[in-house]
Amino acid sequence: MTQPAPAPVPVTVLTGFLGSGKTTLLNRILTENHGKRIAVIENEFGEVGVDQELVIGAEEEIFEMNNGCICCTVRGDLIRILGSLMKRRDQFDHIMIETTGMADPGPVAQTFFVDDEMKERLTLDAIVTLVDAKHVWEHIDDQDEVKEQIAFADVILLNKTDLVSPGELDKLEVRVRSMNAGAKILRTANAQVGMDAILDQGGFDLDRALAVDPQFLEPEFPFEWAGIYSLAAGEHVVSLHAGPDPSMQFVALEVQSGEAHALEPAIMPAVLAFSGADHPTSQADIIVPGDTRYDLQLADAPAAFRIRVAKAGYYALFTEHHPDEFRARLLSGAAEHTPLYQRVFKPDHEHDEAVTSVGITDAGALDVKKFNAWISEVLQTQGQDIFRMKGVLNIKGRDRRFVFQAVHMLFDGRLDREWGAETPHNALIFIGRNLDREALNRGFRACLA
Repeated sequence: MTQPAPAPVPVTVLTGFLGSGKTTLLNRILTENHGKRIAVIENEFGEVGVDQELVIGAEEEIFEMNNGCICCTVRGDLIRILGSLMKRRDQFDHIMIETTGMADPGPVAQTFFVDDEMKERLTLDAIVTLVDAKHVWEHIDDQDEVKEQIAFADVILLNKTDLVSPGELDKLEVRVRSMNAGAKILRTANAQVGMDAILDQGGFDLDRALAVDPQFLEPEFPFEWAGIYSLAAGEHVVSLHAGPDPSMQFVALEVQSGEAHALEPAIMPAVLAFSGADHPTSQADIIVPGDTRYDLQLADAPAAFRIRVAKAGYYALFTEHHPDEFRARLLSGAAEHTPLYQRVFKPDHEHDEAVTSVGITDAGALDVKKFNAWISEVLQTQGQDIFRMKGVLNIKGRDRRFVFQAVHMLFDGRLDREWGAETPHNALIFIGRNLDREALNRGFRACLA
């Protein structure tokens, strides 16, 4: 009777810029009694100027540690080392690869896509990135390696939290999440983290990503909130207090009713108004509903701005920030209006200019030939700018999920479990540089059966 092939060994890639705490975490893995059998590879793959004194006399590549972990020192080709390590498969359950601080984790992750034997015997479980919460601001704007390490990550550890204030941590988390909306973010001091938080992550986990950010698959908008009001002809007042910004961008548009579906036709005109491409910003105190963006100045807050309505009807107010941040109220005389319908949008004004993520979700079934042709073209033409791509697909004619991930131009996918009670759907995310959200969404929709 033929024995089933053993399950692939999960591999975690540990990365982070110089001084982020990788060595501290690695030492914890090698010395603490966590009960896990982990093979650790310290990876100098592709680097120049390695201190050869570190490996002189090291005839054996694998060393048994006192807690059952195994440590490997890479000398040469990473695939050769992994192949050698797999000969001792019975000695470990998981592999962790530590990259150098200046390394792009992409080439290491690609190892698990390019070699057929590696693909069968190993699986990329997660890329874990450590971020120095104290010093990362010195590098995040001008070091591509820092941005790429964050963008590639499935799990991000904001380390050295004991050296910064809670407010600084919150600011850093907003910035990091703007660069990688799908990663799990944890806060640590001295790289103290449970192994279950970084191991056995199973690659991309849509449910986990949605739990962190329920809006991460939604498109981004230049406004954060919209509400529909029923307004009589005449003047009304928007009252604002001081908030996180010295001004608030504002657009008012007429809609057909106070119901949710009436907002949809107004969203694109609002986007165009906020973009300022066709209409200049107005700083007038009197707001007239239409396709003009108003910049409400709040230097002397609390402040009041009049809305002049020519005829009674329904009007959608779009605001750059959520009204609660400015204690905003819409008044007619002494009476305060309550929106008939309101919606919170995913804003884009805090996102990193260089590295972003684009999420796509759709319930339709995919034509596999169309999808293969499209994704091949995307990776061939934009692969250098796509750091990671991953997700779940609903392929027409298949009763099982298709799960995949890609690193730059290399793509790997397989049929997964049956959909079962779960509604078949597509959910994928692109993380990289210079991503064209509209083009990616348009290309994907063209692949639907």
